[in-house]
Amino acid sequence: MLMGPYESINLLGLFIQAVFIENFLLANFLGMCTYLACSTKLKTANGLGVAVVFVLTISGMLNWCVHAFVTGPGALSWLGYFGLDVANIDLNFLEFLLFISVIAGFTQILEILIERFSPALYMSLGLYLPLIAVNCAILGACLFAVTREYPFLPNLVYVFASGAGWWLAIALIAAIRERLASANVVPALRGMGITFMMTGLMSMAFQGFTGIKLANPSGTVPISEVEKQVASK
Repeated sequence: MLMGPYESINLLGLFIQAVFIENFLLANFLGMCTYLACSTKLKTANGLGVAVVFVLTISGMLNWCVHAFVTGPGALSWLGYFGLDVANIDLNFLEFLLFISVIAGFTQILEILIERFSPALYMSLGLYLPLIAVNCAILGACLFAVTREYPFLPNLVYVFASGAGWWLAIALIAAIRERLASANVVPALRGMGITFMMTGLMSMAFQGFTGIKLANPSGTVPISEVEKQVASK
């Protein structure tokens, strides 16, 4: 349950895959609202990136437990130790609701902590800090991990690396936008136009890591092949 068939080299490959190859911003384009709104200053982008990593890592672990012990197939079998017959109970329909509740709860805790210890960052993030609760990148990473049936430690590496990849992307574009603020950009491309162009170029650069295939244990079907087989059905 902790590692399954995964080895240490697979965890490294999973980290590289989540940060660079399948970056949630640059490959899946999830979490774009806060990415575009809070990437004008590098300091703000770093603060939001740390918040996303924290929320995604903790909520990813808790949502794995929710799936494994509450909503997944046969997840309630542990109640048999208490003499309860729950073999035919399926709570999978509650999974989205529970996942979002866990994410929202930790976002609220994080908002309280940032307001208490870093008021300047809290004011700079403004409305976009509570929006972490509905950030599609966070929910997407939790759902991807559950769909791919990662054991606990690979799941932990995946959600942490997904958050780190999101942080890396927003920090890079924030640094570029700070530099572009003093550059001679064509007037028609200033603002969102040049930001989308830089995002596309960053996405193309990250695709250079595509050839690294270390995330899947030997003897298993790669995730992409599994997804193709499911889609064909």
